[in-house]
Amino acid sequence: MDALIIAAGFGSRLRDISDSKPMTPIAGIPLLELGVRQAKAAGVKRVVVVTGHEADRLEAALPALAERAGIPVEAQRVADWSKPNGWSVMAGASVIDGDYLLMMSDHIFSAPILRDLAKAGGADRGVTLAIDRRCDNPLVDPDDATWVKMDEAGFIRAIGKTIPEYDAVDCGAFLATPELALAIQAAIDAGQAGSLSEGMQRLADAGRAATLDIGSAWWLDVDDPHMHALAEAQAPAQLPEIYG
Repeated sequence: MDALIIAAGFGSRLRDISDSKPMTPIAGIPLLELGVRQAKAAGVKRVVVVTGHEADRLEAALPALAERAGIPVEAQRVADWSKPNGWSVMAGASVIDGDYLLMMSDHIFSAPILRDLAKAGGADRGVTLAIDRRCDNPLVDPDDATWVKMDEAGFIRAIGKTIPEYDAVDCGAFLATPELALAIQAAIDAGQAGSLSEGMQRLADAGRAATLDIGSAWWLDVDDPHMHALAEAQAPAQLPEIYG
């Protein structure tokens, strides 16, 4: 299985501490490298990184990163990184056959999350999203979170940052099938902007968006200086397979 890591955005809220969000160090290891190493630990054999903002610089760093992590890492550049993140998903998915782990470069996870997600596929779904039912999790920024409303079977009814009712938060890790990129393209064809959430909602409307409950597992969206400080303090203990 491949992994697809989205690393194309500007990362404005971390600019005060780093001029490259994917290369921002967490206790000495760049965020992107943490994602690559975590994907490898989950059984992934190749990582595709979607680049955009400062693509030349990021792509130049990938060979050394791949050597340190011990896994092939390839770049796929999105044509316009200022567009919503679904365009990056489509760009990366275009060079992947079959199912893949989809990750954001600024999210880090305890090992069981990606390991279990990689095994969560099934004929009844086009995508499986890792979700956290702890809506009051102190490690979640409620102003930035993507929320999820599920049905009784754990399939997604609604997803987005502003949905009125929700019972879980999107952890930023997916087991995607080729259906996801097709759903994003269908949303664009219907006049939407092309966000990942729009594609997810189309799959949800078709009954094809499943979830994986992470229970009490640790994860963090490193999106601003406060979350960066939390990551620096907690990641070494939470990720012993990486930090040793």
